[in-house]
Amino acid sequence: MLVVGGGVAGLSLALRLADQRRVTLLAKGALTESASRYAQGGVAAVLTDGDSVDKHVQDTLAAGAGLCDAQAVQFTVERSRACIQWLIDMGVEFTLRDGDGDGDRGYEGDGLARYHLTREGGHRERRIIHAADETGRAIVMALEQRVRAHPNISLLDHHLGVELIREAAVGPSDRPDRVLGLYALDRRSGRVRTFSAPVVALATGGTGKVYLYTSNPDVATGDGIAMAWRAGCRVANMEFIQFHPTCLFHPEAKSFLISEALRGEGAVLKLPDGRRFMDDYHADAELAPRDVVARAIDAEMKRRGLDCVYLDITAQPKERVLRLFPAIAEHCRSFGLDITSAPIPVVPAAHYLCGGVVTDRHARTDLSGLYVVGEAAYTGLHGANRLASNSLLECLVFAQSAAEDILARPTPAQTPAALPPWDESRVSDSDEQVVVSHNWDELRRFMWDYVGIVRTDKRLWRARHRIDLLRGEIDEYYGNFRISNDLIELRNLALVADLIIRSAQSRKESIGLHFSRDYPQRLDAAASRPTILKP
Repeated sequence: MLVVGGGVAGLSLALRLADQRRVTLLAKGALTESASRYAQGGVAAVLTDGDSVDKHVQDTLAAGAGLCDAQAVQFTVERSRACIQWLIDMGVEFTLRDGDGDGDRGYEGDGLARYHLTREGGHRERRIIHAADETGRAIVMALEQRVRAHPNISLLDHHLGVELIREAAVGPSDRPDRVLGLYALDRRSGRVRTFSAPVVALATGGTGKVYLYTSNPDVATGDGIAMAWRAGCRVANMEFIQFHPTCLFHPEAKSFLISEALRGEGAVLKLPDGRRFMDDYHADAELAPRDVVARAIDAEMKRRGLDCVYLDITAQPKERVLRLFPAIAEHCRSFGLDITSAPIPVVPAAHYLCGGVVTDRHARTDLSGLYVVGEAAYTGLHGANRLASNSLLECLVFAQSAAEDILARPTPAQTPAALPPWDESRVSDSDEQVVVSHNWDELRRFMWDYVGIVRTDKRLWRARHRIDLLRGEIDEYYGNFRISNDLIELRNLALVADLIIRSAQSRKESIGLHFSRDYPQRLDAAASRPTILKP
């Protein structure tokens, strides 16, 4: 089995398979260098007697604005508690209760009652289990130890997937098309390696680097989505990009996420003059869904010509703030900001893709033997907007479901003994690397300007024109020169950008994360459907 990706989805899937199958795990960078590692808030799950599966389902459906797959939501939430227990069994150390007030109400029940839960936007209950404000890091570190120690898992880090290998592309066959393996670039040696595998699972994360400003790490370049599309798989809802409302704004800081959990614990958004403004936009104010908060901040910044707004948690006790958000406090302190005594300057940034490769309940795609798990997948859970802290839950639930499906099937027939090696016989080394860097910058800037938080037909057509020209240049370059890490990522980002633009152009309404000035109203519920694109 071949698992591509070192975040929560990939690590979980590898571990769940490894007791019965041998697994090769490819990580693009150092193992665990993924968006999962930087997830701060936590994992949404039904863990208290005061909460219920139905409440969590209804909150998810409400955030998804009518475009969630209700069965996928039910499927996911019903498995939330068991997945949290699995993480605890894997050694994840979540934050415990300490009797400090509202966060401790309603904790009757079993052993999970000893953990502190917080509340985030869109949730009616406190159901976010967390490890202070570094939940993602705590999870991936615990899973990494298990992966490195497991005798059935072979780990290869610094390997970037280039292209899936399909039976139909290898040679004539009487059998239905299926995946046979993967070409991957060894980023250290620059050599393309061939991996033969009857089952390939892509857990490659999202597409944040397609935008100029993002909370995502540099590895989030849409590689799995691009590879699956080129292999013939459908994608869905690519227009729904979640912009996190609050990323640290500082001239020396690379985008750093300021967790939504701060607002769950009483932080408020303010203008430079100290006035709150979220009450003007939504009844839930700072706890409104992320799309509402991001658009409100964007509107205030544009209306007033502001570089940022401010997130203020100074009304909360200093000791409590430092206990719940130590990493955020320390990071801000490194830039001379004390979050316990002064507001934090924040701006929105591209954060999460709600669409992706179309999968079923077991993470299966349109190509036999190919599974996609995590942010790269469209499962139907998120609809037009993701409810806070449902993303890590999705990784865990669908990794478990994919593993169950893979293990329930007969051991796949071996792939051909000798897959064709990567062909570099007709290419040369490039002496024009500036083309790659220039196109990379142009792509991210026009996606931010034209396909951002607020869209118009005119902006989308401008983006479409530029992406057509850009993809033509990239394809020509790709066909003539030896591939590099930057070229592979640029090619994938350009394809993902094209899918985002085409999806946005096809939706003639404003719903969830897609807001168009030309179509400010939502369609009738019966007419509003997921956007499906076919290769």
